[in-house]
Amino acid sequence: MDSSDTITEEVCREDDVGDGQLLEVMVAGYPVLLVRNRREFRALGSKCPHYGAPLSKGVLRGERLRCPWHGACFNIRTGDIEEYPALDCIPCFKVTVEDGKVFITAKKKDLESSLRVKDTSRRCLLNKNTMLLLGGGVAALVCAETLRQEGFTGRIIMATKEKHVPYDKSKLSKEMNLKAEDIYMRKPEFLEARGIEFWTEKEAVSVDLQKQKVHFMDGSSQKYHQLLIATGSHSGFLKIPGADLQNICTLQTPEESSKILELATGKNLVVVGASFIGMEVAAFLSDKAGSISVVEREEFPFQHALGPQVGGVAMKMLQNKGVKFHMKTELCELKGKDGKVTEAVLANGEKLPADVVVLGIGSTPNSAFLKGTSIARDDKGAILVNLHMQTNIPKVFAAGDVVTFPVALLDGDRSSIHHQQVAEAHGRCAALNMLGRGEELHTVPYFWTTLLGKSIRYAGCGKGYTDTVVKGSLEQQKFLIFYIRDGHVTAAASLNCDPMVSLIAEVLYLGKQISKEEAEACDIGNIPLLAQS
Repeated sequence: MDSSDTITEEVCREDDVGDGQLLEVMVAGYPVLLVRNRREFRALGSKCPHYGAPLSKGVLRGERLRCPWHGACFNIRTGDIEEYPALDCIPCFKVTVEDGKVFITAKKKDLESSLRVKDTSRRCLLNKNTMLLLGGGVAALVCAETLRQEGFTGRIIMATKEKHVPYDKSKLSKEMNLKAEDIYMRKPEFLEARGIEFWTEKEAVSVDLQKQKVHFMDGSSQKYHQLLIATGSHSGFLKIPGADLQNICTLQTPEESSKILELATGKNLVVVGASFIGMEVAAFLSDKAGSISVVEREEFPFQHALGPQVGGVAMKMLQNKGVKFHMKTELCELKGKDGKVTEAVLANGEKLPADVVVLGIGSTPNSAFLKGTSIARDDKGAILVNLHMQTNIPKVFAAGDVVTFPVALLDGDRSSIHHQQVAEAHGRCAALNMLGRGEELHTVPYFWTTLLGKSIRYAGCGKGYTDTVVKGSLEQQKFLIFYIRDGHVTAAASLNCDPMVSLIAEVLYLGKQISKEEAEACDIGNIPLLAQS
């Protein structure tokens, strides 16, 4: 059979699918998602292009379908992506109903692929406008792709100090046995085909706002018409005796991830900071390292982000795998032999064997190169942007981990949110405003952390929460927790309760409030109760 052949198959009876129902059906041996919405049928690719989640387990509100795992959203009429972290759309198929029977018509090649890449304009050499994007992460990538998708034909340059095309940074601590090429989000050929220039090992050292020019470490410079700063952030450094010994590692690149795996296998590992990165490293290496000790100032892991209840569950999961926790203390000295670290000394006097130390502490914006410019930054170095991702300087935009921006769920207060999905939303918003579209950022932050094969999902912004409502059981590791501020839900986290966090994200996205009373009345086995919000 030729791969372009069109197939038509009966998949079910009309009465088999209720309004608002998501049903996975088979067409020529391939799964397809059938959706009935306000009596109309739609057929789409059944898997989320991000990590392959089954969309039949997702959340449908109006014409918007949200993935149950990581919150990506798709329009069921077009298959177009409407929210990240996925980068691509899903295919759509023709549905017909005859004599109460539902038929789907599709090309075999479309059934074989679970994604559809958006069409883009081509580079036109007559267009002399240059968009210069500093950074090689997802914010810059989505900005570049959006510019092409929206018809920009001028020059697009992405310049990064990295050695690689954009890759899935979230996997560096979750799957440390992967090569850089395994986690590329776009291959070099993909960028080339869309006329996106990608400059590696090209670090910006200064910006001349008057001349609209960026100077690089290698002595070169590049003029721009509009500039995006999306240079990300870096983890903190130790300021203690012995901090300069060998085998003290940060985790920011695929090379560092591989190095930590190699150094820690069968050896004594000390993780400084029970952060998301620190905990994921400890979890991944729990059956590979000789011993693992986690040192943390707070009483529980990720206490500020997820609170003591969720932190306590995560801690117990890792303790059951032999990970030792040293809480409410900190590292005060590292000792070594022949220039390599051998021992970690804690403030409480305890001494831990340490062949390798991984730092999972703090996060500082990569914005030092802006020193001396009039680009406004906060006291931590984060660039101040508005909801159009504009800085205080015309034609200069910023996005991702390097910015602090007004957050709707914090009543417009500024915050820095270091999630992949948020960086992608920033990149898209910046691109649209570089094109003069007047687009305001509208997104609900969505995040996940994976420990020992289990994912804790989180949506919203719980900063400054004063109360929580827990449904399900923390002990049995099946729970949904609401974070309350001023009597309303501003965030939620869950373990083994899909698609509740995606549902809550969608309610918050629509601007609806969930009161503490509604959260208390919520039944994790009964989604519709919350869906009426």
